[in-house]
Amino acid sequence: MIRERKLMGRGAYALPSLFTAGTIFCGYYSVMKTIHAISLPPERLAEAAGQFDLAALAIGVAVFTDGMDGRIARLTNAVSDFGRELDSLADVITFGVAPALLAFAWGIRAIDPLSGGIFAEHLIRLSYLLTFLFLVCGATRLARFNIQRNPTPKNPGRVGRKYFVGLPIPCAAGMLAAVVHAAAGYPIHVWFPWGALWMALIALLCFLMVCTWRYNSFKEINLVQQRSWVTVVMIAMMIYLIWNFSQPVLLAMASVYVASGIVIRLGGILRRHLRHTPAPEHQIN
Repeated sequence: MIRERKLMGRGAYALPSLFTAGTIFCGYYSVMKTIHAISLPPERLAEAAGQFDLAALAIGVAVFTDGMDGRIARLTNAVSDFGRELDSLADVITFGVAPALLAFAWGIRAIDPLSGGIFAEHLIRLSYLLTFLFLVCGATRLARFNIQRNPTPKNPGRVGRKYFVGLPIPCAAGMLAAVVHAAAGYPIHVWFPWGALWMALIALLCFLMVCTWRYNSFKEINLVQQRSWVTVVMIAMMIYLIWNFSQPVLLAMASVYVASGIVIRLGGILRRHLRHTPAPEHQIN
């Protein structure tokens, strides 16, 4: 009996680590596909686009495996310091290095320098800086997450609900991957407006990762509780939509989540402004 319990404990600890290993594999696969894409000659653009698309999809799959390993660890009571550190290292590779490389190779490298005019050289240097900052901000976000036990966002939400402080790095990487997938992997070729918008998106994600704005963590969702038939139908519809219309659906999901933190923050600022605005005085004739 004791031996069986030990084996069950080892299996419980191994299960979330297997999902973490899957996250690392997705990051490795994404990097390899990106390198393959940039090694192809220009006349094989369609093949290169397919490789970029696979690199983006690998990051999308990693977002799922990264979310599952923590939930499984909590459900099986298999949370450990080793698993936490392994998960952080996996996130740096898969959601830091892989998307930064993909962002530069897909959104910057293939751009015609002549489309940038006199600013082309400065734009290229800025793109190197932004993709590097994406990696640094993501690593900083992970380090802050690891050392904080009960972080409080700058704009606290409801009491009893759990929030992320700043945009999680998997969601930032997923946003970049969703854009690449929505374009079917075909890279950007002109600086204005697409190249400039791409760099603006990277800069925005860098800021959102290190800011202290709140994002819903969805940790209150319990996968083992009984669900109504409506919830089951909604989940089935979501799976169907992602499977058949992955490009617009995934882009919409990523965009809505990234924008949610901005909208909540701006809404809070507006409410405080209206609350402290004095009422206009009525003149007595």
